[in-house]
Amino acid sequence: MFVVCGEAIWDLFGVEGEDGLTFDARIGGSPFNVAVGLARLGQPSALFTGLSTDRLGQRLHDALKAEGVATGLLVRSARPTTLSIVDVGPDGGPVYAFYGEGAADRAIVDSDLPGLDPAVWGLHAGSYSLAVEPVGSALLALFEREAGRRLLTLDPNVRLNIEPDATHWRARIERFVRHADLVKVSDEDLGLLYPGEEPAKVAENWRSLGASLVIVTRGARGAETFSAAGHVPVPGRLVTVADTVGAGDTFQAALITALAERGLTTRPALESLDSDTIARILEFAVNAAAITCTRRGADLPQRSDLPGL
Repeated sequence: MFVVCGEAIWDLFGVEGEDGLTFDARIGGSPFNVAVGLARLGQPSALFTGLSTDRLGQRLHDALKAEGVATGLLVRSARPTTLSIVDVGPDGGPVYAFYGEGAADRAIVDSDLPGLDPAVWGLHAGSYSLAVEPVGSALLALFEREAGRRLLTLDPNVRLNIEPDATHWRARIERFVRHADLVKVSDEDLGLLYPGEEPAKVAENWRSLGASLVIVTRGARGAETFSAAGHVPVPGRLVTVADTVGAGDTFQAALITALAERGLTTRPALESLDSDTIARILEFAVNAAAITCTRRGADLPQRSDLPGL
């Protein structure tokens, strides 16, 4: 089983109409999406997050169960559910405004950290749960505890509209990177964190800090990996884009799935990857993300939608 750590929220998509603005509400949050994406791709997954006992929180809980995501690690409380207002920018990418001060997903503390069954082979963390408190420090403590024991993956998924201090983001992410085995990051996030620096330079710095594989996604231009096998780029896939909400989360879930299906579930296995295998894994993840881009919202693919590895 793979445990995904971080937020679970509601995305509210604004729709202009004759009678004013209405909202199309969809369940989401990057870690929530990754956990669902893993389940849809046939991988046992669980979500570790704070989840409200309010009606919106219960709907999130029910959705996880319906998708086959294990709910035993959820920390329920009467705190509210985070809401995200989502608009689509001129480039087709999502633009977010978050309402989550005091919400359940931010309230995780060290005493909430779970003991993990031996069947858990990996952990993933990402998005604003890395940077806000107290959950950010709690998840960092979890990574510190599990480093070297389980495969750890990271996706910064920077949200400056929640935590506007880029210096804080850089420092926090670099602390996570010291314990992570695989880091996936978008070129957009790198531009926010390290403006003007080449992705290759950042990737090599992160590898010097501790990461084995650093994967940079470039939207329609594909993705590239930096590792002991060198620099491995793969192109994007041309599709008709509805929006890109959830594409990065799909990519992450597909990466983890590809590793699991190939039995690459340990740090030494990652370090032994050759460039051809890395390319096939990246192509699988690119194809999965492309499918999500053809759908509105974070509607992630099933395993049957994708070819074999």
